Amino acid sequence: MLKKLITKLRNPRQSSPDTHVLTQQQHGLSIDQFSRNSAAAAKKLQDAGFQAFIVGGSVRDALLGENPKDFDVATSATPEQVRALFRNSRIIGRRFKLVHLYHGREIVEVATFRGSHQDCDGDDERSSQHESGRILRDNVYGTLEEDALRRDFTINALYYNVSNQCVYDFAGGVSDIHKRSLRLIGDPEQRYLEDPVRMLRAIRFAAKLGFTIAADTAEPIRRLAPLLADIPPARLFDEVLKLFLNGQAELTFDLLLEYDLFTPLFPATAQAITNNPDYSLRLIRNALRNTDKRIADGKTITPAFLFAALLWPAIPAQAARLQENGMPPVPAVQEAAQLVLSQQLSRISIPKRFTLPTREIWALQERLPRRTGKRADAVLAHPRFRAGYDFLLLRESAGEETNHLGEWWTDYQELDEAQRRAMIRDLGGPTKKTRRPRKRRANNPFQHKVPN
Repeated sequence: MLKKLITKLRNPRQSSPDTHVLTQQQHGLSIDQFSRNSAAAAKKLQDAGFQAFIVGGSVRDALLGENPKDFDVATSATPEQVRALFRNSRIIGRRFKLVHLYHGREIVEVATFRGSHQDCDGDDERSSQHESGRILRDNVYGTLEEDALRRDFTINALYYNVSNQCVYDFAGGVSDIHKRSLRLIGDPEQRYLEDPVRMLRAIRFAAKLGFTIAADTAEPIRRLAPLLADIPPARLFDEVLKLFLNGQAELTFDLLLEYDLFTPLFPATAQAITNNPDYSLRLIRNALRNTDKRIADGKTITPAFLFAALLWPAIPAQAARLQENGMPPVPAVQEAAQLVLSQQLSRISIPKRFTLPTREIWALQERLPRRTGKRADAVLAHPRFRAGYDFLLLRESAGEETNHLGEWWTDYQELDEAQRRAMIRDLGGPTKKTRRPRKRRANNPFQHKVPN
C-alpha cells in the first residue's frame, strides 16, 4: 500500500497540486483503527467550529500496520476552549499546556496547534527560551501547517481527519515510513538545541520501529549529548522508562552507547563499563534481554529491578575502594550502594517507590549466602526474595562465581520442609578455628571475585 502511495505522490500528473492530502483510498486506513474516544473528541471539536485531527504516533503506527495504543488530538482550540467543551477534562502542564480527557483508564491528550517563537518578543509570557536555545516554555499557538513543522520527526507530523478520513502529510512522513527512515523536521542541530531530549527520542523511535536514523539527523548527536546534563532529572526519569520499556531495551542500550548518550544518563555505570566492559555489558544486556522477553510475553516489569541492574556494575569497584580504606566488606557494599544511588539521583530523579526496592534487591545479595540455621527461611520469606534471587541469577549469568549459590536457592524453593532441613545440614558448620573468617566471607556478596 505504501509503495503505491509513494509512487503516486512522486508523480504530479497522478496527484492533485495539494499532494500532502491523502484520501482514504490512497492511505487505506480506517477510522476503526483509532480509539472511539479520540475520534469522538476530534469530531466534537470539529462540530464546535474548530479544526481537530488525530495526530502523531497513532497515525504512524496505523500506516505501519500496527495497532496504535496512544491517541493524541491536535486542534485549533485553546486549552481553555477545550476544557469548556469537555466536562471530563483537565488542563495540565505549564511548560507545554495540554488537556487530558479522561475515559476510565484511557486518557486522550488534546494539544493546541503550536506556532513559531519568532512571532513573539522576549517578554512574551507564552514563550521562553534558554540562552542555549532550549525551549523552556512553548504556549505559542498557530495554524495546522505551523504545528506540523514544529513537530520533531517527519513520521510524527501526520494528521488524520475523522470527518473525511484524509491524512495530511506536511513533512514527507509517509515517504520516510516507506524508507524506514527517522528524520528530524528542520535543522537537526537547532532542533536538538531547542530540546536535547529529542536525541533520546531519536534513539527510542529508531529502536522501537526498527528505523535507521537519517545521516543529517544523527550527525550532531554525539557532539550535543552533554546537553542532557541541563535537562531536569524528573523529566529524564520519564524518558528513561520510555527508553527501556519499549520492548527493544537491549537495542536501545546499544544505540545509547553508540551515540554517547548513555554516559550523561548513567555516568557511574558508564565508567564501570570502561573499567570492566565484559562483566558490565554482559550483566546489563542480560537484564535488558530479559526485560524485552517479559514485555513480549505480556508480563509485568519492575522498574526497580531495571535500575538495580543498570547501576549494579558501579558498586563492586566502589566497595573495593572503601575496603582498601579499612571499611569491613558488608558495610563497604552498603555504603557503595548508597553512594552510587545518591550520585545517580542527581542525574535521574528515581522516585522512592523504586529506589527502596532497588536497595532491598541489592541488600539481599548480602543475605543470600547466609543460609545456616533459620536464616534461609527468613530470606525466603522476604517480600523481595524473588527479585533478589533473580538478581543473583543475573550476576551469575554475567560470569560471577558464587559456588553454585543460585542452584542451591533454586532447589531450596522447590523442596519440602524435611528436605530443606537436610540441605541446611549438608552445608556443614565451620570449626571453632575457622568460624570467624568463614562467617566474614559468607557475609560478603563479593566473596567471589567479579570477573574482569
